[in-house]
This record gives sequence, structure tokens and C-alpha cells, in this order.
Amino acid sequence: MGKPKRERTLKDNEAQAVARMMRVSPQKLNLVAELIRGKKVSTALADLEFSRKRIAVQVKKTLESAVANAENNHDLDVDSLIVAEAHVGKALVMKRFRPRARGRVGRIMKPFSNLTVVVREVEETA
Repeated sequence: MGKPKRERTLKDNEAQAVARMMRVSPQKLNLVAELIRGKKVSTALADLEFSRKRIAVQVKKTLESAVANAENNHDLDVDSLIVAEAHVGKALVMKRFRPRARGRVGRIMKPFSNLTVVVREVEETA
């Protein structure tokens, strides 16, 4: 039997990729996601390639995965794709403690983030 198939939440001209549990704070990841929002995929990939942020490598991987999903699963044209959305969410936070002076403790937060990249096919206007 099994469950009935879930309806597709995206439009027919969209594809997405999700990267979960990325070891970076959402605030830092959002700075990199801001670089690619609304740009053509080729431009966004070039920006991520030359970004000096450590997490840009994983963001690039996620964007390439979204492009591959668009091409292979949804038959979209790769050359006319733009980054429609790139949103960041919070995941868990590991809490660690470091001894400090006079018997106190310093709390260290190690946050994780989720990244969702949605690419959309647009018609070229000449």
C-alpha cells in the first residue's frame, strides 16, 4: 500500500537542493547566500569559486546539486537558470564549556545551519 505521493511544492520551472547540518552559524552562511540570490547560475558559481569564505565551497556544492536536479529530474535548460531563492535556517547548536578564572565556566556555542537553494528557469528576453 504505502502513502500517497506528496504534491510538488515547487512550480514546474523550479528545482531545489537542500544542505543540512552545515557547521557554520546561520548569520555567516546568510552572508554567502546573499551573494548568489537573484543572479544567473553561471555568475553565482563564479562568485562562489572566488569567495574567500570557508563555507562558500559547500554553498557551491549545493548550488551545483540544484542545477543537476533541474537538468536531470525536471528537464530544465541549464543556461537559462537563475537562483530564485537561497534561504538559511537554524539547525541544532552544540554546547561546549571552557573553564575560566575563579571556578567559573565559559559557554561555547557551536551552531549548525540548513541551506535551501531554489533555481528557476526564466525565458530569455532579447
